[in-house]
Amino acid sequence: MESKRGHVLLYYLSGQRVLDYLHNAVDTERKMTKLLSCGPENHPNAVEKLLATQRTLAKANRVQLREIAQLLAHKFLHSEVRESVVCVHREDADIDFMNVLANELVPHGILCLVTVGSDKGAGQFLLAGPDDLVSVLGPKVSECLAGKGGGRKGRYQGKATKLSERQKARSEER
Repeated sequence: MESKRGHVLLYYLSGQRVLDYLHNAVDTERKMTKLLSCGPENHPNAVEKLLATQRTLAKANRVQLREIAQLLAHKFLHSEVRESVVCVHREDADIDFMNVLANELVPHGILCLVTVGSDKGAGQFLLAGPDDLVSVLGPKVSECLAGKGGGRKGRYQGKATKLSERQKARSEER
């Protein structure tokens, strides 16, 4: 039952629809019981527990990806042969990973191209470095990766449909 503008809307089922609805409800309950390994009365608690665990694991994953980005930046900055251009790809990362890596490398004058997503499919990219280089190379990298993007102040980011063309984009940077 639902009130709307002074009227009451009453939803009901009758006939075969009642039986179909009941069949679907029982089938769903049976599947949930099997998946959650508990009785129907404990389904809400089990789902809440799973969601809390998922949130905790997602937070831990974000923290670890941030640490990986910082370690990669440290590795690039303290290597014997210091490169002026860095290209990093990580399939399981996100925009935070790209930003942390760029924030660590760009102040040292390093041009970096960071891509995340499936190797053979679509994903995201970030080109960061000196303003003059990024403004020239950003559209070229975007074109190589068959992507769309934009940016300002030493950053050019966007979505790419062909991350498999990373090596071609890297050669554009040099």
